[in-house]
Amino acid sequence: MAKVITVKEAADLFVDGDVLLGATFGMTGWPEEIGKAVEARFLETGHPRDMVQYHAAGCIPAGCFGHEGMLKMTISSHESTTPAVAKLIQEDKLAGWYMPLGTMIQMWKEQGRGMDGCLSKVGLGTFMDERVDAGCLNPSSKAITAELTKQGKQFIKYIPDFDGNEYLYYKGGKYTKCLIQASFADENGNVTAEGEAYNLELATVARATKATGGVVIVLVDAIAKAGSLDPKLVKVGRHLIDYIVVCEDPVNRIRGGLWPHGVKKFNYWEGLSGRLKVPVSSSMAAMPFDPQKMMVRRALMEAQAGWKCNFGIGLPTFCGNVLAEEGLIDDVLMISESGSVGGVPGGGADFGCHWNCEVSVDQGDHFDWFDGTGLDFGVFGLSEAQEDGSINTSFLNGVTLGVGGFANITAGANTGIFVGTMTAKGLQEKIVGGKLVIEKEGSLKKFVKKSLQLTFDANLALAAGKKLVYITERCVFVKVKEGLMLTEIAPGVDLQKDILDQMEFKPIIPAGGPKPMPAEIFQEKWGGLKAYWASKAK
Repeated sequence: MAKVITVKEAADLFVDGDVLLGATFGMTGWPEEIGKAVEARFLETGHPRDMVQYHAAGCIPAGCFGHEGMLKMTISSHESTTPAVAKLIQEDKLAGWYMPLGTMIQMWKEQGRGMDGCLSKVGLGTFMDERVDAGCLNPSSKAITAELTKQGKQFIKYIPDFDGNEYLYYKGGKYTKCLIQASFADENGNVTAEGEAYNLELATVARATKATGGVVIVLVDAIAKAGSLDPKLVKVGRHLIDYIVVCEDPVNRIRGGLWPHGVKKFNYWEGLSGRLKVPVSSSMAAMPFDPQKMMVRRALMEAQAGWKCNFGIGLPTFCGNVLAEEGLIDDVLMISESGSVGGVPGGGADFGCHWNCEVSVDQGDHFDWFDGTGLDFGVFGLSEAQEDGSINTSFLNGVTLGVGGFANITAGANTGIFVGTMTAKGLQEKIVGGKLVIEKEGSLKKFVKKSLQLTFDANLALAAGKKLVYITERCVFVKVKEGLMLTEIAPGVDLQKDILDQMEFKPIIPAGGPKPMPAEIFQEKWGGLKAYWASKAK
């Protein structure tokens, strides 16, 4: 039977050198109240310190551990949403590594059944490959990796030939504490998650922790009578839970998703947990007419009715808005990496949540599907592309961002679309009279000769038969064997000044030059996506 303890008692369990494991995504999963209590204890006493933290996806409120000395190492897929931790990594005050989000969860699954890690093809050819940087983010992590490699204990190892295939081997740690958040627990310690925005990988991290000798702490809203919870709703069984903490201050209870009209009632809204269905078409705001909307329209022209689609963080999250405006939200199946299937994905802090979610899959099981079956269609942010079309999302302009689920999902998508502006930092532009007008050029080029890190290998994807398209507000590129081919140009754009001069390399230009981008998507009113899809299906 799990023991019920207070927030303070939970914070007092943490000791120097603890190896922490959690299940987080966006605005949910992180037990903020316990995290703040541990932080307060560290600031008062200097302990616990030199801890190691593992988590897959980033968690926006979890800045509690961003104090020098509190953490010694962090292994995750994403830190841009925890800026205090990211700052320590960038200043080389905290050793940091990135692994692909889905692969980390698969690694924990294997640990839960007594293995040390997992084999995966995800990450081959990227900076996570041992032959490149083995996921290292700074000099401290590189020094530690060099020492671990001498002992044969590195976190990521390249396997050149296993049954005729090459793999990366991802090795996990020995976790002393697992810190998770759920909805309810009964007196025995059985845990449900019906009030959360996602299921995450609650049972997976609990099993990995128990298998390596640690204890599992869960923060919940309330405790129910023993045996009174619906067994079909229990996500983590009593045999995996050691301590239960009941939330003492709902203000600290981060569940995921924002709330309509600014209402915050116990940080919970049924519309994003799947317990309330809302009229999406009428409640989703239309995108303002600007170059960003035009790019989303052009990206969706590459899709087809009936496809299974994933829309990544940033600009791609607005694909749902444009589909709603075009009356096509029921014509494709929209899927998020968080495990949400069906309905319409949210954007911003709602990323990963779905309005009118039909299925809420445990995140680890969801990534098994991404890796094994794959998507028909994925739209991803165009952060930085190098000459061969490979993409860098993890380290831009001296800032560590993250890998997240990008490495897994791009590797499995049959059609991959990368969408974003041609340049960044200071860029000002608009659409006037059906033409793109660049008022001020961005100071940072996004199409570079060579990226410092790669999170997607375009050559491997092309060799596997994937279609890759790069859509900017000025032009469209398609990946071919020789590099990037410039296939379309926007009205009002000068090929030399606005495109070629803004790249560090010269793209392949077909005979006769690029054709015009579709003129109709540069008009405020469109409504032509359904007919376009129908014409492609014939």
